Amino acid sequence: MMQRTFSIKGMLIGIVMLICSLTLIASLVISGLHDINTQHKKLQHQLQAYATIIANSTSSGLYHKDSDALERQLKAFAAVPTINNIHIYRMDPDSQEPFFFTSYNRQTVGPHPTQFHRIEQLQSLVQSPHYLEMMVPIEHLQQVIGYAYLRANKAELSGYTQNRVLTDIIIATLALLSAFVAANRLQLWLTKPIETLLLQVQNITKTQDFSIRAPETNLDEIESFSKALNLMLEKIERQFDKLQSAEQEIRKLNLSLEQKISERTQALKESNQELLNTLETLHQYQSQIVETEKMSSLGQMVAGIAHEVNTPIGLGITASTLLQDRLKVIEQKFQDKQLTSTQLNRFLAESHENLGIVYRNLERAASLIRSFKQVAVDQSSDSAREFNMLQLIQEVLLSLRPNLKKTEHEVIINCADDLWLESKPGPINQILINLIMNSLIHAFADGVQGKIIITVAIENNHCQLMYQDNGAGVPEQIRKRIFDPFVTTKRGEGGSGLGLHLVYNLVTQALRGKIQLESSIGEGVHVFIEFPVLIRKNK
Repeated sequence: MMQRTFSIKGMLIGIVMLICSLTLIASLVISGLHDINTQHKKLQHQLQAYATIIANSTSSGLYHKDSDALERQLKAFAAVPTINNIHIYRMDPDSQEPFFFTSYNRQTVGPHPTQFHRIEQLQSLVQSPHYLEMMVPIEHLQQVIGYAYLRANKAELSGYTQNRVLTDIIIATLALLSAFVAANRLQLWLTKPIETLLLQVQNITKTQDFSIRAPETNLDEIESFSKALNLMLEKIERQFDKLQSAEQEIRKLNLSLEQKISERTQALKESNQELLNTLETLHQYQSQIVETEKMSSLGQMVAGIAHEVNTPIGLGITASTLLQDRLKVIEQKFQDKQLTSTQLNRFLAESHENLGIVYRNLERAASLIRSFKQVAVDQSSDSAREFNMLQLIQEVLLSLRPNLKKTEHEVIINCADDLWLESKPGPINQILINLIMNSLIHAFADGVQGKIIITVAIENNHCQLMYQDNGAGVPEQIRKRIFDPFVTTKRGEGGSGLGLHLVYNLVTQALRGKIQLESSIGEGVHVFIEFPVLIRKNK
């Protein structure tokens, strides 16, 4: 099938006409649309200005119910040809419902229905093909006492649009005629040297005489083409030999490239394997560090409990020692037969008091040890059991009492005292300890009394644990990766960056729940934790 050919003359005229047409039409359309849009916005701004003027000028008359004064004011807008209708609505003081008060209607248009039902819609400008509508509130002493409704026509804008389109059509027609004449003369000037060069090329092809050279022309592009053609004829034979040599070089390069690719691929595989081994080692180190953090937390709690237990035991020892000394004195007086009834009564009273001190402090020490034992067992065990949620929280606070005693922070617990659950108390215990210690280290500055709120709620067999403090908050750049390991704002000051990472792992893995943290600078933190549980009957 023969390929269709085209004439340079026809294509040149067609391209010039097409470019001129598209450019002209695009510029006229863009300019026209911009101009029409400007006129449209100008009409909108005028209507908004008129509405504001009407709302301000009619405020006093509407407040004093002077309909005659309002009618005189509105008649002044007869000089504005775009405004067809103006309604003034007044608000009923009792029912707060609008009612018609007065209006202005252009004589050539006539009245327009009231628009009570469109007050909300007309608070912003509403357009239709032929009209613009809007409504503004009328205020007196900063109180809305009514509304002003305006309805304007677009007749002036439509006339302007028609005239602009007609003018653009005339300009486009004249410009296209001028472009056609110029394109016709241009193609005659350009195609003549091309025809001459074509005849020379046909002659060279026919005679195989490569000594013939293309003639010179006064067009730079055609002259460049002629020089290139002459140079090509000189290099044809030499290029053929070079082509064979280049093919051999390409074959050698391909073999070398394949060998390099194979070597680089093997090196990349070895690097990937080293990277995988390094990542595995890092994961192992991370797990070891997390376990170390758990043991460190447990060690701190043991030291705190030891300090707490020492206090009641010390008081008990003091009281028992004092009782022992008093007993020796009474025995000596009894043996010397110098014991009086008054001394015996005093000894008995002091004995009762000291025994009471010994008993209370030993009971307190036993209670601390029981709480510590339960907390320690829970921390070292991930098994599920039944427990009282409020009692668990109180045991955690008791274990952290040495840390809390150093501050004046207030801890508020919102939890039902009869809430019995079946879950894993160990992870819950560790979560609370890490959250409270995180607040003590990061949230509150020295000497500042803070507040910590722990709230527990049950919904659809899920326990919702909400933890809040009113401390310094978390910066945004830290909050985005707060649960990542080794993220801390107190590096080198007691913060390891593993506390909240451990909390995240305990919630998502041990408890199979979810956790969210919300915070901003100066507004504390809000941690929401939710995990499934079994609700047990009240005991």
